[in-house]
Amino acid sequence: MIREYWRRLYLLFLICMMEITCYRDSEISRESRQLSASAYNLAITLLSRCTTRHLFVPIRSMQYMAIIDNEEFVFIDGERKCWVDIAWQNFKPQVRDALDQPVAYQAVYYRENISTIMTRLQSEFPAALQVLVNRTKLDGPARIINFPTKS
Repeated sequence: MIREYWRRLYLLFLICMMEITCYRDSEISRESRQLSASAYNLAITLLSRCTTRHLFVPIRSMQYMAIIDNEEFVFIDGERKCWVDIAWQNFKPQVRDALDQPVAYQAVYYRENISTIMTRLQSEFPAALQVLVNRTKLDGPARIINFPTKS
């Protein structure tokens, strides 16, 4: 039990402590999209566990890496190494009426003809997040957060 806890803690440390320098070509296009509430909430929860404020999510099925920070989610291809292909920006979680509603964002494209990659990312990214949470889940006491009531 204790050994498993430390293994998971170490994996979380590795995921949060990587360092990658990324570059961008000129923006080709952008469009409005929505990310499922479960994927957005899970990404933000995992990001909050990282002391560096950056989360690296390997999407092995596509050979992509997602890099998440407080401003955006960027996706880099394993073949192009540190060049950003797609960025998800301008998330609007505050316009939701409930936490289970999707989150609107802008998808910014830095390569031509990448719509099929974008379609796959919409399904593969949440699955990669789930794999990550299954590998790095920390057991511990739950905390209750008090939210102020609206008047």
